Amino acid sequence: MILAAGATAAWAQRNVTELRHGWQFSRDGGKAVTVSVPHDWAISGPFDRSIDLQKVAVEQNGEKTETWKTGRTGGLPFIGKGIYTTAFEIADTAGRSFTVEIDGAMSNPAVYVNDRLAGTWGSGYNSFYLGIDSLVKPGMNTLRIELENPEKSSRWYPGAGLYRHVRLTETDRLHIPTWGTHVTTPYVAGDMASVRIASEIAGANDLENIGVVTSVYAPDGRMVARDSIMHKNHGRAVTQNFLIADPQLWDTESPSLYTARTELWSEGRMTDSYDTRFGIRRLDFIPEKGFFLNGKPTKFRGVCNHHDLGPLGAAVNRSALRHQLTLLKDMGVNAIRTSHNMPAPELVELCDEMGLMLMVEAFDDWSYRPKSENGYGKIFDQWAERDITNMVTHYRNNPSVVMWSTGNEVPSQWDKKNGAKVSGRLRDLVHSLDGTRPVTNGMDQIKGALVTGFAEVLDVPGFNYKPGRYEEAYERLPQKMILGSETASTVSSRGVYKFPVELKKMAVYSDNQSSSYDTEACSWSNIPDIDFAADDDMEYVMGQFVWTGFDYLGEPTPYDTDAWPSHSSYFGIIDLASLPKDRYYLYRSKWNERDTTLHILPHWEWPERTGEVTPVFVYTSLPKAELFVNGRSMGVREKNDSTVMHRYRLMWNDVVYTPGEIRVVAMDAEGNPVAEARRATPGKAERLVLTPSRTEIDAGGDELVYLTVTLEDKEGNPLSRDDREVKFEVTGAGSFEATANGDATCLMPFGQPRMKLFSGAATVIARGGKVPGEMTVKATARGVKPAVAKITVK
Repeated sequence: MILAAGATAAWAQRNVTELRHGWQFSRDGGKAVTVSVPHDWAISGPFDRSIDLQKVAVEQNGEKTETWKTGRTGGLPFIGKGIYTTAFEIADTAGRSFTVEIDGAMSNPAVYVNDRLAGTWGSGYNSFYLGIDSLVKPGMNTLRIELENPEKSSRWYPGAGLYRHVRLTETDRLHIPTWGTHVTTPYVAGDMASVRIASEIAGANDLENIGVVTSVYAPDGRMVARDSIMHKNHGRAVTQNFLIADPQLWDTESPSLYTARTELWSEGRMTDSYDTRFGIRRLDFIPEKGFFLNGKPTKFRGVCNHHDLGPLGAAVNRSALRHQLTLLKDMGVNAIRTSHNMPAPELVELCDEMGLMLMVEAFDDWSYRPKSENGYGKIFDQWAERDITNMVTHYRNNPSVVMWSTGNEVPSQWDKKNGAKVSGRLRDLVHSLDGTRPVTNGMDQIKGALVTGFAEVLDVPGFNYKPGRYEEAYERLPQKMILGSETASTVSSRGVYKFPVELKKMAVYSDNQSSSYDTEACSWSNIPDIDFAADDDMEYVMGQFVWTGFDYLGEPTPYDTDAWPSHSSYFGIIDLASLPKDRYYLYRSKWNERDTTLHILPHWEWPERTGEVTPVFVYTSLPKAELFVNGRSMGVREKNDSTVMHRYRLMWNDVVYTPGEIRVVAMDAEGNPVAEARRATPGKAERLVLTPSRTEIDAGGDELVYLTVTLEDKEGNPLSRDDREVKFEVTGAGSFEATANGDATCLMPFGQPRMKLFSGAATVIARGGKVPGEMTVKATARGVKPAVAKITVK
């Protein structure tokens, strides 16, 4: 049974059916095909430059001209109408209640049950539910969901279709409705914590006597508290209070989770049982000092992520999300911003389980000067309050959620008449639904936000790309704390290096790639080192959320103006194929305080650069290191305050390339060697190598394995510039799912079992089967030995 976040039930009184397989899908009036949900109708392509083209005015050499924004939404065919139809059976409707729950439908969903309209919804990103008691009948019933994605409705690839889960929930007449419990922890200390649970009751008669029994279970399954009351229905939620001795606190290192099981009883019969998972933790946002988790000062080491899963598109998959979060956790990330929309329930649940904090964000657009002509701004005034209400009631029990964001870079920052009023109204709405977390907003117009009062009404002022003005905002705003709600926007292409190595803004090259020396940013942004310094030097700065953790489809800045075939972003710390870029290790060296980081760049495969200056950078958690080129010392470098880059990187800027080996020995403060890394000039390609993310997965048909395919010589040295095509074959207890190489210009389809290497690497994703067995993945390419990996499906 799959349920909405925060609730599980496996009881006779509450039946939950995931409506996953056997859907009939038709697009734009075409022939229907059978699909499974979640489903993204556009990810299979093909890529097309003409999709969602937008004409823009530019100025060149003092003259204004018109050109095209290309690749803005990924060049994938998401625009159009789609219809999904399925059937479900109901044994009896007497005394029963029925709800359809939809975690996300892109976009403008209209839901019909037995050809009668059940309801519509606003945001394609939001979860919603519809009561259908009056529409269902005993026997077979039909469910039809109609969707439409207009052009000019998004600034990135939004996906298309029923890309999240759909469920039918059947309960007794007397039940707890969807997201009907609210858990708070008014007092939290090391020796005890108070827990308050408010439960809504649906289907009750006026003044009906209802028994409410709630038991609280510790992370190990022990019952640690229980309360039983007789409630006379008066239309309000029933509240119960508990005291938990020696609570296990939820934090980023030990994400302990409790469960509250609430039962409803009427006339000696249990009519419902509803589980609510929650955590016990304390959040403090203290002026001058910043954010504290369970009394401990904590900087947000966060990333912003869009919702697509690269080659999988927008169709949600828990295994894929877990893979992403595992990579980010290893980098040292402790927080995610769900930019710029409501998240999938699976993401929030995984963050609960893995110890990642969340800034849950609602919108990219409001109604004032909307950024997308046919985007959410067009319906903001009609739907914003309902969408905010769903977002907050859905996720207010999840301990990973530590703050709410009402928007991103909305032009209302400049609206002197209503900007602050709308911002304040949304803040007050959030507070009325959840008084335990602050409200922020990602502001990029610091002057406007200060002048109009927009920033003043927020609980936490969040600024995008303004580290140079943090001090000004801190001095002028009453909150006396600042959050880097969106930072850096450094651009790079994995394994691509540009010479000479210079700090650049909006640099473009003939190959449509950006330098992985991590020295290039956008006109509005900066390199990571500047935000590191802000975090380190300003106590009132609460931390940051980097743009972005992963590359995503669409928004290929700086190659977004008449620069096809660029169609995916360059911002990611990890590329579209889930392969870390060099920048990953720069952040890891700063944020992962548990493990030693030592990473050397660039690769050492430059036949055309023999005798030319080829700088060597080292990203390490250690304070200093010595570089050797073919055994000859290039000297020791130590982190220092001479420039902001020297604070966080070790750089040998005058190294002359000669084939052979570069080796770095990193040392502690006393000069003792701690770690070593090397790169060598490879010989002739000898064999492919497949490296799986996991060698054992669960059966059931939902688990994915990410396998990195690389090429090496007979000595095991990787070839970092090879781009030959690799073919994949998956046999046994699994199937091929998708492939990608992280190249923002590559137009090869994700859904075909072949892919060119990019900078010597690519990723193939395999899906485990429904039954146990062994899955075999094979990679072949011309002129080299194949690679085989075996995965146990248990």
